[in-house]
Amino acid sequence: MKLELPQIITQIDHDLHLCDEKSWQKDLREVVTEPEQLLALVNIAPDDYLQHFKARSLFPVRVPLSFIKRMKKGDFNDPLLKQVMPLSTEFSLTEGYSTDPLFEHDTVAEGLLHKYKNRVLMIVKSACAINCRYCFRRHFPYQDNSPNKKRWQSALDYIAAHNEVSEVIFSGGDPLMANDNHLAWLVEQIEHIPHVTRLRIHTRLPVVIPNRITASLVSLLKNSRLKATMVLHINHPNEINDELIAALEPLRAARIPLFNQSVLLRGVNDDAEILSNLSETLFDAGIQPYYLHLFDAVQGAAHFDVAEADAVAIVKEMLARLPGFLMPKLVREIAGQANKTPINLA
Repeated sequence: MKLELPQIITQIDHDLHLCDEKSWQKDLREVVTEPEQLLALVNIAPDDYLQHFKARSLFPVRVPLSFIKRMKKGDFNDPLLKQVMPLSTEFSLTEGYSTDPLFEHDTVAEGLLHKYKNRVLMIVKSACAINCRYCFRRHFPYQDNSPNKKRWQSALDYIAAHNEVSEVIFSGGDPLMANDNHLAWLVEQIEHIPHVTRLRIHTRLPVVIPNRITASLVSLLKNSRLKATMVLHINHPNEINDELIAALEPLRAARIPLFNQSVLLRGVNDDAEILSNLSETLFDAGIQPYYLHLFDAVQGAAHFDVAEADAVAIVKEMLARLPGFLMPKLVREIAGQANKTPINLA
């Protein structure tokens, strides 16, 4: 069913405080998957951009209505729209870019990556609520790494056999695409492994569908033996609104640390004023700025890349604007390295 924008806004406002499983899953079912509808909802004539629509065959379009609501109407260069709108440039093959820029396609067990010594990353779910066009996993073989409860055993056995692993990171896709019962089961299995002490959830879902922060999810994280943290993915201050701030309040009240990772994206946030504003807005919302990532060289998204020298200049200007505790670390992830690589600002 195609909804008109006033209907959509009314429905979103009506559902704001219904933070339960049915509410967020309803929002998930109503995501926009057609570029034509996406543009129409932000008052942009789709006929002017037909040349871009074929790029959805390279990576599907998925945009929640709540996220669309935050876009500036009539502006094709809106920074939120640019993150999700397919472009014909995605068909360009760029030298030095790869479908697997971080060498993640080889897993140690189904759905399990062991990239860093004391941390493992579990691909809890293969899908996201929103498909960001710059995603470094846009080519990841999720079809081979989508375990269910029965198929998780090899990953759990691997973690149990590696005493150096003290932290498990839920990733994806987006791990919060799993329902709370599924997450509770998986957390319980990990709690039985004594050398694991921390649980980290990397997610963008609460940003784009704030209703995803349910009472049962908060209770799960608050009452787990594992020390839980949540790392959000927010690239632009316009992504933070009252809905998101209110949705995160129960996590803050439960003393669940909230961090943020951003990706430096050309035409979206490659500006010291924008990023400084982002840090200030994050902190006001109870979220600690954490990392600012240089773009991962994934094939099909080279138009988002920002040169390292330009990134350094931006960060130096941010340092003049912000106190140190609001400065995200500028890093690059290099395949095979034992940690994220800080960028030298000298």
